[in-house]
Amino acid sequence: MLRTSGRLLRLLGLLQSPRDWSGAELAERMEVDVRTVRRDVEKLRELGYPVEATVGVAGYRLGAGANVPPLLLDDDEAVAVAVGLRTASVGSVAGMEESSLRALSKLEQVLPSRLRHRVETLQSVTVTMPAGGQQVDPSVLTTVANVCRVHEQLRFDYASHSGTSSVRRVEPHRLVHTGRRWYLVAYDLDRDDWRSFRVDRLHPRIPTGPRFTPRPLPADDLATFVSRGITTQAYRYRARFTLHVPIEVAADRIPPTVGALEERDERSCTMRAGSNSLDELLLYVALYGFDFEIHEPPELIEHARTVTERLAEAVPVRK
Repeated sequence: MLRTSGRLLRLLGLLQSPRDWSGAELAERMEVDVRTVRRDVEKLRELGYPVEATVGVAGYRLGAGANVPPLLLDDDEAVAVAVGLRTASVGSVAGMEESSLRALSKLEQVLPSRLRHRVETLQSVTVTMPAGGQQVDPSVLTTVANVCRVHEQLRFDYASHSGTSSVRRVEPHRLVHTGRRWYLVAYDLDRDDWRSFRVDRLHPRIPTGPRFTPRPLPADDLATFVSRGITTQAYRYRARFTLHVPIEVAADRIPPTVGALEERDERSCTMRAGSNSLDELLLYVALYGFDFEIHEPPELIEHARTVTERLAEAVPVRK
């Protein structure tokens, strides 16, 4: 059986997982009786850890306290946090760079030497490219995340791709991060349809609206839903191609912000993309170096024929 100090650390580690624990479950994990669990919970509370009793079946969870308690991380978790903080120091959320570096500095001070060596080795050979593009205000991001969590309507001023401003009233559901930009997936109440919005282009109006009952999401895969919205639906021409390569090969070359991919079979996939220029669509797909077919729109098919004839005439005939 663990000594008292070790048992408290073990209990704290269990309570830090994102779930509720019954007294019986904790007792079984720590190989003690339920009465010992109750005593240990009280000791943690005396030490300043906000251990809360859950409603209904007697149980416990670690709540949010006035101060951040020490975290118990295993080796892989500690390395993951350190690498994540380093990555966040060059990210898409405004003002996070300095905060991430401060947190990373504190973490590295308490890492055991074996873990510090793993983190330093990875960092010494890694160069992070800036994400580029417009950064997101962290207060806006947390506001949007909170209304998604508590299911409250949100009104915000929104600037479209063309620069047109409008006031939108939505039921917010999920945030999608592409690695470069943040998008809000929401049900637009005035347009009676699902939409995705770039978070860096919206400015919430406070206070937020009334609570709502969440609707069924527009797709099981919201990443694909957002990808289609930003690569196809916002443009004048919406194209569909068949690429004669496996989807894994295409995905390695085509980012989700450029084209939405769907598997057809083991040797081909469908790509949907949009543009306000037929020439741009042709240039995009042709330069990937894949064999492909154009299915729609009709204007693109006809334009491809015209461009093909023009190119054929521009090439000298072999003698």
